[in-house]
Amino acid sequence: MAKTIATIPTENGWKYVQQLCKHWSHKLQVELTENRGLVRFETATALMTCTDNAITVEIDADSADQLERLKGVVSSHLDRFAFREAPLTYDWKAA
Repeated sequence: MAKTIATIPTENGWKYVQQLCKHWSHKLQVELTENRGLVRFETATALMTCTDNAITVEIDADSADQLERLKGVVSSHLDRFAFREAPLTYDWKAA
């Protein structure tokens, strides 16, 4: 199992997480609660939690390769929804 975490500065985090979860809910299992979104991919999960000034993203994947792929998928999708302030800053760290 491989895991990473990043805190992404933005004041619009909750808006982006809602948009991203709605987007992925058409094909993936998604749980959206107050200030929290969980997306279940086939071989990984992405947990996104929000504060007033950041999104924290935690990705758990079955392998290091899947983890790297999902980091790119999550960041590119968040940047797409945050187009007015993209690219966002991702400081991925092993967790």
